[in-house]
Amino acid sequence: MALEATLVLIKPDGLKKSLTGNILTRLSETKLEIMAARMVNVSEELAREHYRELAGKPFFADLISYIRGDYHDRHKVMAMVYYGEDAIKKIRAIAGSTNPEEADSVSIRGQYGRITTKGVFENVLHASANPTDAEREIKLWFTPDELIIDFYPSKMSTREITSRVWA
Repeated sequence: MALEATLVLIKPDGLKKSLTGNILTRLSETKLEIMAARMVNVSEELAREHYRELAGKPFFADLISYIRGDYHDRHKVMAMVYYGEDAIKKIRAIAGSTNPEEADSVSIRGQYGRITTKGVFENVLHASANPTDAEREIKLWFTPDELIIDFYPSKMSTREITSRVWA
């Protein structure tokens, strides 16, 4: 058994349907630890980079609109990093098949997912497929300082930034 990290996103349809608590309860059955969590307003750039391997598919534009919340008036996702033994396998098993109609009825996607009339899979969550994808996705959605432990090598960097602060 390998200790590994995986990215989980509760997508806009999961948030719109108030399924966050239900999904987190189901994910807790894996006995994995949450090492990072945050709400993210998904930019077009982030959405395109997250789904870059699907860029040539006919459903790509719908996928980008879906993850950005355009279909559900919820322009955010809940992004989390789960960590522990066989994290990817455990999360994907409880999540179920990407296609909600093919997902086991007791899986998260089997219970809460659907396919829209446009053919978009509204499957309420994303789970990394493998360790390579998990590393790429975690680095895309989180900075090293947002993670409780160091999963991947990082370095100190000094740069000039402008950011909002409390007034």
